Amino acid sequence: MKGAFYTGNYRNIFKEMGYSDTAIQSKIEDAWAQIFYGDDDTRIYFPSMDGGYLLDTGNLDVRTEGMSYGMMIAVQLDKKEEFDRIWNWTKKHMYMNTGENAGYFAWSCNPDGSKQSDGPAPDGEEFFALALFFAAHRWGDGEQPFNYSQQARDLLQTCLHKEEEGKGHSMWNLDNKLIKFVPNCEFTDPSYHLPHFYELFACWANPEDQAFWKEAAEASREYLKTACHSETGLAPEYAYYDGTPNNDKGYGHFYSDSYRVAANIGLDYEWFGGSESERETANKIQNFFAEKDPEDYRRYTIEGVPFTEKSLHPIGLIATNAMASLAADGPNAKRMVELFWNTPIRKGERRYYDNCLYFFSLLALSGNYRIWMPK
Repeated sequence: MKGAFYTGNYRNIFKEMGYSDTAIQSKIEDAWAQIFYGDDDTRIYFPSMDGGYLLDTGNLDVRTEGMSYGMMIAVQLDKKEEFDRIWNWTKKHMYMNTGENAGYFAWSCNPDGSKQSDGPAPDGEEFFALALFFAAHRWGDGEQPFNYSQQARDLLQTCLHKEEEGKGHSMWNLDNKLIKFVPNCEFTDPSYHLPHFYELFACWANPEDQAFWKEAAEASREYLKTACHSETGLAPEYAYYDGTPNNDKGYGHFYSDSYRVAANIGLDYEWFGGSESERETANKIQNFFAEKDPEDYRRYTIEGVPFTEKSLHPIGLIATNAMASLAADGPNAKRMVELFWNTPIRKGERRYYDNCLYFFSLLALSGNYRIWMPK
């Protein structure tokens, strides 16, 4: 199978399952209205005098994860005003000009813009970069900081070459081509691995780095083969470079971060045709959850042994398991999509992460999570 990058065709799995165009479009528009502009128990986006931010409602902070997710959602839906507001807030408050992390973004800030940390989280940077490229291709570059494509290239340059310049740590291990959990450590987070993003960086990053990104895409695909358990398909939150769980601080199990692996595998398969191993992993993940009650989702070892601790983000897990259907062809692929379709947007204190993942799955399964190419 060739992916959408080559064919320009995006699957609308909802439509394949019989949902009408009207119902699908209404569901997307309703999600945007609720998650970005809904009531105080639902919305996570907040405009401000200097832009706008997405609030982690469970921790009451603003994270590069959520800001970059908000930008990706906005560019996919042609919401330039919100995109620019989020990017402006990000550049003004999260960007670091000094110290060993200069050129990166502080992963956590208070809603007033003050930094809670002087460290970055690489999943934010990689989403920022691709969202910026898409914005450049969809809307064209503007004046700084809305010279999107240059901002993206500069960020990727920093991510790879900071260590060489003696000014800090790179976000990728330049030898094995794997993304780090944070720049100054030597282990990773399987859910950070986005080979489909790296394929596009290989097209649009600075020419001298394009070969690296192509190699990084293959390295991450190979890495996920080892990090995802051979029977359950589950990945740990943190893992060493050989794929084994890193449980040094209790993050060596399947929990919140891990949910994104299924979604990432699905989107890589949709965009680039993926691999048979991705299809197998997607099937295994869906099979593992097929007989489990979503009301009783839990933390699990990657072997599938449940803890007493319940999932903090069960709707996010429903969403990512459904997004895996872009790759899966097993008996539970349609069932997972139907479960997601019938699951409402989350309300309340812990809604932020769930509803970000919810929105990505909604876009992907309707054929609206697209590669925006240069005009």
